[in-house]
Amino acid sequence: MPTSGRADQSTAGFTNPWVGVPLAPSSCAAYRAAVTVELRPLNRADAAEHCAGEDEQTVRWLTGGYGTVEGTAAYFDWLARNQEAGQGKRGFGVWLDGRLAGYVDCDPDNRDGLEAGDVNVSYAVHPWARGRGVAVEAVRLICAFVEVNHIGMRAAIRVDPENKASVRVARKSGFTYVRDFASTTDRHDDGTPVTLSLYLLNL
Repeated sequence: MPTSGRADQSTAGFTNPWVGVPLAPSSCAAYRAAVTVELRPLNRADAAEHCAGEDEQTVRWLTGGYGTVEGTAAYFDWLARNQEAGQGKRGFGVWLDGRLAGYVDCDPDNRDGLEAGDVNVSYAVHPWARGRGVAVEAVRLICAFVEVNHIGMRAAIRVDPENKASVRVARKSGFTYVRDFASTTDRHDDGTPVTLSLYLLNL
């Protein structure tokens, strides 16, 4: 998840410099009007900044605990191997105006509440970049990546219904609410399953 060049923003079509995903001109216009977001591969040099961007919301809704720089660097190595092999979870750094602002990934192997052909999408935005439409743009880019690389037929967002910010991201990104379900992987501290809401987007 290599170039450091800024994305082309012509209204003829947008191409992310690393992912290489063309988007429709209408999408480009909205993209330009919102924020300059890019997805780039993460490497060991990004681990410290990534960890520094974690806060209580990140831990509560996504990671379940604060990461270490060493463990995060190893995780980025694993993502790079998956990308090279073209399989499994693939994750990217989300850059806003040249600064690491978050993380997004796609995982075709996650089957919790999902069907064959569904690809789970997860994301987190660093506190300083929230409220600026970063998550919505990151989700749109990762969905385009999934589509152009034929990773799956539908993008899926599984979210705790109490996570109102993430629910808004799903809706603003064009996902449709499907149902609530009891997770087979996520559990509360007392061992009971977490109830998640499923949002899907046809690609």
